[in-house]
Amino acid sequence: MLKNIEAVIFDLDGTLVDSMWMWEAIDVEYLGRFGISMPEDLQACIEGMSFSETAVYFKERFDIPEPLEEIKKEWNRMAWDKYAHEVPFKKGAMGFLKYLKKRGIKTGIATSNSKELVETVIGRYGAEAFFDSIHTACEVPKGKPAPDIYELVATELQVAPENCLVFEDVVQGIMAGKNAGMKVCSVYDDFSKDMDERKRELSDYYIHSYEEIPLL
Repeated sequence: MLKNIEAVIFDLDGTLVDSMWMWEAIDVEYLGRFGISMPEDLQACIEGMSFSETAVYFKERFDIPEPLEEIKKEWNRMAWDKYAHEVPFKKGAMGFLKYLKKRGIKTGIATSNSKELVETVIGRYGAEAFFDSIHTACEVPKGKPAPDIYELVATELQVAPENCLVFEDVVQGIMAGKNAGMKVCSVYDDFSKDMDERKRELSDYYIHSYEEIPLL
């Protein structure tokens, strides 16, 4: 899996950290404030969108009266405590990061989440030193499945796409990595288990845990 790989780029939620369980609850609570029940198709509709794109989608679909920046600010506030105190790294992830650092393989994060929440959970574990590049999809023209965010991180790492390995947990993210011309390893997550068959079809590798990765 790591042969000829010079950089490993991770999605965050559901891939590097176990956090997807909380976002549905936040959506239910947030929409409930406006007397709106969460539609069953919501998660599928926003999968892969950047934090900013999701705010636009909510505002337009549900006619939310708040300004876009206020919507994002409130989501950050609602999620911050959980990222600061409850959201854990996936099993074996920290060990894998330490291995990559020791081997001199560059690492990055390419996430649809907000920069504030990324920094909160990474800082909680003192893991900042393990990453050479951290960017969010809010910084590029299009969110996943467009390749923009992965191309941005690879450019900063100065590594060609064919020498990058992406870790992702959802179909839109896997497609983003493949659209960027990179190898992709899909990661099991309870939240996306119904997508497993499609994830396996699209990706080059599949793991349940980072402990399964064959090390060089």
